Amino acid sequence: MPRDPHATRNRLLEAATEEFAAYGIAGARVDRIAVGAGANKNLIYVHFGSKEGLFAAVVERAVGELLETVPITPHDLPGYAGALFDFNMSHPRLVRLARWYGMERPGRQAELPLAAESTRAKLDAVAAAQAEGAVFAGLPPRLLLPLLFSIAMTWSDGGVEPSARDGADGGADGADGGADGADGGVEGEREDRAAAVALAARRHAVVVAVDRLVRP
Repeated sequence: MPRDPHATRNRLLEAATEEFAAYGIAGARVDRIAVGAGANKNLIYVHFGSKEGLFAAVVERAVGELLETVPITPHDLPGYAGALFDFNMSHPRLVRLARWYGMERPGRQAELPLAAESTRAKLDAVAAAQAEGAVFAGLPPRLLLPLLFSIAMTWSDGGVEPSARDGADGGADGADGGADGADGGVEGEREDRAAAVALAARRHAVVVAVDRLVRP
């Protein structure tokens, strides 16, 4: 039975997403991508032209997923920031891809048509909201939006991470450190609750910070 070129392309994109998220474009290896996709290495060049072309396709696909999942809401930018935070927390691979792209392809967003078009639309939407008096107009959209994105990514994969777990249950964890057996499940549940509380606190901080940034 002949292979499905569309399915092969998707497998290559999925394997490349893992590889590029872990190593960036400089450290990624097409041999590993081909093995991960269960495909001949030459098919990478057939479908994408080069490793650079594959990297661009992977990032464009990630941008498309973000745009579909988290559309901008210019009259509720704090809510938009909270939704971005949620997306970043649940898509660590895509966050790492964005960080790699920023480091290895700085200033080259024009090479990603979908991302460039999205950025223009976001800037226009924020400018319109500013003109209506719904958003703080003291910063132009080209400065305000990057600040919003940076705030939303503060605790995402590869971002700033406090060394302490926000103080949640620190003393209790220490006191029960020697527990084992039946206490292991209780300890795990307590850690899960503490992690959920810390995550909610960080999301709230993102929303509050952006609210203060954009409030007229």
